[in-house]
Amino acid sequence: MITPATPSSPQKAGDDRNLVAVDKNYVAPGLEDRIRLFWEKNQQLILGVLITVAVAIVAKGGWDYFAAQKEIEIEQAYAVAGTPEKLRAFAAAHPDHSLAGVTQLQLGDQAYAAGKSADATTAYTQAAVLLKSGPLASRARLGLAMAQLQAGKSADGESGLKQLLADAAQPRGARAEAAYHLASLAVTQHRNDDVIRYSDQVSQVDPASQWVQRAMLLRANLPVAESAPVAGAPAISLPLTEK
Repeated sequence: MITPATPSSPQKAGDDRNLVAVDKNYVAPGLEDRIRLFWEKNQQLILGVLITVAVAIVAKGGWDYFAAQKEIEIEQAYAVAGTPEKLRAFAAAHPDHSLAGVTQLQLGDQAYAAGKSADATTAYTQAAVLLKSGPLASRARLGLAMAQLQAGKSADGESGLKQLLADAAQPRGARAEAAYHLASLAVTQHRNDDVIRYSDQVSQVDPASQWVQRAMLLRANLPVAESAPVAGAPAISLPLTEK
């Protein structure tokens, strides 16, 4: 009978790990060593990111500088546009700039003062589109309504003034002026009740406005309505004077 050989290095049941001896002098790397190792491993990627960021910063700075210089040039061009011809040229050269809206507003005012209602209507319309909101936009809307009245388009002008007056988001001064012009229009059309109503609205919208006094003057100049005889009242006969 053959006896099986006994293993020279028996292992405990269930323990199949490979044990590695640990050097007692081993020291774990510190923070500086870990940073150095990370840099050596990823320096190309880090440098690429830094270069990309630097280029973006320089590009934005250059664009901001260019935009600032362009804005200065536009403002200077507007400052020297002292005639209607130069203003029209400026508006044509910078059609989308906010100063083009201011330019169109000026052109509208000049055309209205000269009685050129068609030119004024065109300029005020373009100003309203470019300015969109704010006090100058309200001025453009008011000017457009007045230009339409000047052109004989009473219905359009009156509608524009009513819309401006009814819009609580508009500046009080613009709304008060719209109410005054509505009262003035009612005077020319002999609508005395509307004169009174709109003159009251001037005071309600902006009591401190310069238009309050003008509206009160319109109202004071209205003809005094004749009193109608009361129904059923006895007629009063004047005594005859002896000859």
